[in-house]
Amino acid sequence: MRRAGIVALNTFREAVRDRVLYSLVFFALLMMVAAIVVGQISIGIEESVIVSLGLSAISVIGLLISIFLGVALVSKEMEKRTLFALLAKPVRRWEFLLGKFGGLVLTLAVNTAAMALGLLLVMLYVKHTLERSDAVVLVAVYFILLKLALIVALALLFSCYTTPLLAILFTAGLYIVGLYVQELRNLPVDVMNPGTAAFTKWLSYLLPNFENFNVMALAAHGRAVPGALILQNTLYAVIYCSMVLTAASVVFSRRNLK
Repeated sequence: MRRAGIVALNTFREAVRDRVLYSLVFFALLMMVAAIVVGQISIGIEESVIVSLGLSAISVIGLLISIFLGVALVSKEMEKRTLFALLAKPVRRWEFLLGKFGGLVLTLAVNTAAMALGLLLVMLYVKHTLERSDAVVLVAVYFILLKLALIVALALLFSCYTTPLLAILFTAGLYIVGLYVQELRNLPVDVMNPGTAAFTKWLSYLLPNFENFNVMALAAHGRAVPGALILQNTLYAVIYCSMVLTAASVVFSRRNLK
C-alpha cells in the first residue's frame, strides 16, 4: 500500500501540473457565474436554476476529466515507456493501478471541491446568506464525486486491454447506458420471452447504476437527501470500484507489455 500511495501522489502531482485541469475548472466556475444571469431572467426560480446549472457544470467537467485522464493513466505511461522502468522496480502491477486510481480520484476531489466552493459563493452572492437546507448541495457534490470515482475505475479497466480511443468510447457508452438502468429494470417483462426477460434483469444489475447518484432535483429545491441513500451510494461505489479494479488488475497482470 505504501508503494501504491507513492504512485498516487506522483499521479496527483502530474495531474495538477496539467493546464487542462485548470481550464476545465475555470470553465465550470464561469458557467456558475453565468447561472446568475440566467437566474435573474428566471424570476422566482433563481436559486433552483443556479444550483441545477452549477451541479451540472461540476458533473460534466468531472466526467471529461475522469474519462480522458482515466484512460490516459495507463496508455500515456506505455507510450512514454516510463511504465517499464516503474515496473522494473519493486512495484506490482495492481499497486500501479491502485495508485493511479487513487491519484486521479484525489485530483478529482480537489477540483470538485474548488468548483463546489465556487457554487456556494455564487449562491451566497444571490441569496446573501446560506441556510441549513443548502447543505444538500454538498451531498449532491459528494454523489458526483462517487460517480466520478466509478467512471475512473471503468476507464482504467478498459485502458488495460484496448486502445485509448476505444477505451474512451467504451467508458462513455457505459456511462450513458448506466443512466438508464432503472428504465431497463422497468421494461414490461410480460411481453418478452422468459430468456430475454431474465437476461435483461441480470444485465440491469451488472451495469453500473449512475442514476442513483443524481439528486440534483432535490438539491435544487432544498430537499434533504435520506441518510440511507448516502450510505447506500457510498457502499455501492466502494464495492463496485473494488470489483472493477480487481478485474483491471487481473487483465493488466496478464497483459504482455513487450
